[in-house]
Amino acid sequence: MGGYARFVWPSISFALAVLIWNVWSARRHHARALTRAARAVAMARSEES
Repeated sequence: MGGYARFVWPSISFALAVLIWNVWSARRHHARALTRAARAVAMARSEES
C-alpha cells in the first residue's frame, strides 16, 4: 500500500463498523415499530368490543 497501510486499514475498519452499526440500528428500530403497531392494533380491537 505504499506506506499508507496504517491509514487505510483503520479507515476500512471504521467504515465497516459504521455499516454494521447502521444495519443493527435499523433492524432494532424496525422491530420496535412492529411492536408498537401490533400494540396499536390490539388496542383498537379491544376498544371496539
